[in-house]
Amino acid sequence: MPEYLAPGVYIEEKSFRARSIEGVGTSVAAIVGPTRSGPFRGKPEPVTSFADFERIYGDLEDLQFAGNKTQLNYTALAARAFFDNGGKQLFVSRVVKDVNASNTATDGSSAVRAARVSADGKLSFKSRFPGKVGNYVLELHWQDSENLFSIETTTTPAEGEELYLEATNVPQDVRVAVGDLPANRFPISLKVRVRRNGANFDILSGEIKDKDNADAALTRLVIAQLPAATSKISRITLRTPASGKLQAGVAVELRLSQVTDLSNVSGVANWGTLTVLKGLLKADAGANLTLINLPQAQNAGLAADIDFPITALAALPGNVSALLVRRNFDLDVLRIDDIDKLRKGAAGEVVYRVGGLSTSTTADDSLGKKLLADPDTRDAQLTQPIACTVAADADVFSLLHALFDGAALNTPHPVNGPRYLIELQNGSDGDIPESGDYAGEVNDKDGNTGLAAFEQVEDIAIVMTPAAAALDTTPKHLAVVIEMQKHCKRMQYRVGIVDSEANMSISEIRDFKSNLDDTRLALYYPWVVTSDPTGKRSTLTLPPGGFIAGVYANTDVSRGVHKAPANEVVLGALHFEQDINRFQQELLNPNGINCLRSLPGRGHRVWGARTTSSDPEWKYVNVRRYFLFLERSIDKSTQWAVFEPNGEALWASIRISIEDFLYNEWVNGHLLGPTPKHAYFVRCDRSTMTQNDLDNGRLVCEVGVAALKPAEFVIFRIGQKTADA
Repeated sequence: MPEYLAPGVYIEEKSFRARSIEGVGTSVAAIVGPTRSGPFRGKPEPVTSFADFERIYGDLEDLQFAGNKTQLNYTALAARAFFDNGGKQLFVSRVVKDVNASNTATDGSSAVRAARVSADGKLSFKSRFPGKVGNYVLELHWQDSENLFSIETTTTPAEGEELYLEATNVPQDVRVAVGDLPANRFPISLKVRVRRNGANFDILSGEIKDKDNADAALTRLVIAQLPAATSKISRITLRTPASGKLQAGVAVELRLSQVTDLSNVSGVANWGTLTVLKGLLKADAGANLTLINLPQAQNAGLAADIDFPITALAALPGNVSALLVRRNFDLDVLRIDDIDKLRKGAAGEVVYRVGGLSTSTTADDSLGKKLLADPDTRDAQLTQPIACTVAADADVFSLLHALFDGAALNTPHPVNGPRYLIELQNGSDGDIPESGDYAGEVNDKDGNTGLAAFEQVEDIAIVMTPAAAALDTTPKHLAVVIEMQKHCKRMQYRVGIVDSEANMSISEIRDFKSNLDDTRLALYYPWVVTSDPTGKRSTLTLPPGGFIAGVYANTDVSRGVHKAPANEVVLGALHFEQDINRFQQELLNPNGINCLRSLPGRGHRVWGARTTSSDPEWKYVNVRRYFLFLERSIDKSTQWAVFEPNGEALWASIRISIEDFLYNEWVNGHLLGPTPKHAYFVRCDRSTMTQNDLDNGRLVCEVGVAALKPAEFVIFRIGQKTADA
């Protein structure tokens, strides 16, 4: 009770109406089965289109199980059929063999994650989800694509600066000391690397020829005595790239337009026929960036590591296509069946892209921080296909180059440039999952699996396991159906769609049905023949579950859950595996086997709406599902009543809420009866509760509803009559 102690105006809110009941959704479906990719633990994420499904769980390509068993991707094909037939929301639980032995960090299951690890183990790429599809090819695109190479001539070299000198007809006055080279060998020609030392040039390396074109030796030159007309001093500079200041250890790539030998000028070994050279900037003794360290490991064909002086490039500047820094890059994850296609120039399908990565191990944009095994965001947890781990002391650039595909890197077509490809290997789909995998487990630490994962989602109303219908024996299939049956009973407000098996005869499907008797299961027969969306085959024969779930969902939205999901076109069907006629259906329909039939002039339709139950009260799918709808709607919308005072006021409020809800259902044509009194009743008073109920905190409300049954048999009785008035 409010207290009124101080004089004033008091405003209080009060409700003068009964609480309303909102109808729950019934069109949300769930599917369990093997897929090409995706998580198999934790709360499932809803997908609202087949594109969403592909983004998380992979494409429609076949699965490759152990023992070289190739199987159609029934789960993905069923998901596609669900959306094609009008489904809007689908939860997916991926299963693999021994899924319950796995966790989020390691494999454990029979399926294996693809991986690629450096020889020292300091850099590793790994598919985040097990499966053969995880054998991705990673392609790096270096961001700093501007050419750092710059050459200019100068007449005023700075003290200590390293330069390239090319001169002819050089007189003997160039000698610092008379004994440096005999006068009779002059004039000489020079192609040398030099460093200014006061008034002189110290010769570092290069080629010196005397007047007879014989090799000569000289260590210093007087700069002022060089003939101006026949001397050219070149300076090589490195532009600062957009990614920041250059420093020792920055990775670079030298691209040459043709095979080039600079060993006579550089003073280091020739690199042979290589036209793309990878290395790291290196400082000389004076801390100047004048060298490129070319590791043997990154440059196939080198006999040893080379410290190449950048100044030597001035000897043949026309052969230098570019000098590129290799510090930041973008990473594409490509899906392709053969890396050789990429070597030959194919683009590949980009399934994921990460931009702005760095070869640093500590930066925020490093591989290890951008490609986490357990990403920070929910979207990345579902869709990020790979993870990378990097040791703190790793030389990322060198390790990356050790993993690059050699054939793509050392391309014979330098105009096209190399491709930086890393192929993940040894991913596997494992063995075919069975009933224990479909059942799953509850695991509060790592997340639930299989059907148990759907226990975390309230809204699911339709459950299917189409891939289980392709298991090699009927007992294995039935074991999965029983797990689905237990799940639907445990979750109370769900129904399961049971698929027949491929090529079942009439007697076989009758025998199969004899194992089932449940109001929450509906069996459909035969399989659906459809076109192959991958284009590999002309047609595919698929379990009907995905198509039927889509029909359920579409009927619920367009007509209402009270309408039987039958006499509806199966979109995508070319025909059915067996052509069921009326006389065959007379053997099947009374046994609760719903047939799919091709009707002349009416297309391919669902022609049955029964549950597998022998209880005539729950014979029809729509009646069972409509009551589940009513029960859950009342359950969800009357939670407010718990712990309210259990008296007349509460009983009246509940009675009015339910009556208003059922009246709305009757007005919309969802209940049988000419008046509300005929259509339903609600009792919540002393006639439904004893004193013992009240003493033990029980409120008992009885609700009776006249459900609409489908007009399964439409009968017209026609006879002759006389023409009497």
